[in-house]
Amino acid sequence: MLSKKNMSDVDRFVRIIIGGALMLIATYVPMSAALSAVCIVVGIVLMLTGLAGFCPLYALLNISTKK
Repeated sequence: MLSKKNMSDVDRFVRIIIGGALMLIATYVPMSAALSAVCIVVGIVLMLTGLAGFCPLYALLNISTKK
């Protein structure tokens, strides 16, 4: 069963851009391994939710940015 999309196109675009930027920063900017891992995980989550158009936290809080 696929979940209903609950994110607007702008929300999705911003998440994909920020997620990609976080992963690039984690790769190319010198930082601790722990901080780099956090940036990569958050970046992946943002990119996946942006690509899917569904945010589980939005669903839990009954929020939708899609009109």
